[in-house]
Amino acid sequence: MTESTSHTPDPVHAAARQAGRIVELLDILWEQARNDIPPPYVPVSQLRVMYIVESEDRIRMRALTRLLAAAPPSVCRLVDRLQALGFIERLPCPDNGREVMLSVTGAGREHLARIRACRDEVLIEALANMPFHKRAMLTDVLAGLQEALVESPMLLVGQHTQPTPKQHDAASA
Repeated sequence: MTESTSHTPDPVHAAARQAGRIVELLDILWEQARNDIPPPYVPVSQLRVMYIVESEDRIRMRALTRLLAAAPPSVCRLVDRLQALGFIERLPCPDNGREVMLSVTGAGREHLARIRACRDEVLIEALANMPFHKRAMLTDVLAGLQEALVESPMLLVGQHTQPTPKQHDAASA
């Protein structure tokens, strides 16, 4: 076994560990927000489908299956449940009659907006307690992390998740 000769952690690994801790806290926050809104209760697996379909509107079922790295029957059941709730709709594919495309309905968008509003409330409170310079720095750092993640070849979804200058500027205010 080799011992580390330095007590200072590698900055990249230290940043990754800190980001991981934040992700864990956000997971808890998202779960609490999901439970704080009125029914229907939507499990995380179904929310993941809604997030992808929302960001990739009119996505083909086959592409969604690939992005989720799941078996087609499992994805079909997830979509069936969301369609039964009125959150997702299946649309005919214009160039292939055997395929369907998916879109989030107005009710689905409203449900996602309620979840986001709940979790944003907690985040806004925490951010408001930070000094302005740290909040501005955090905005820049998070935008940089988002860009790096979106450009990662390991991320299969993301073309619609680039921060726009308007989002970036508004967040630092």
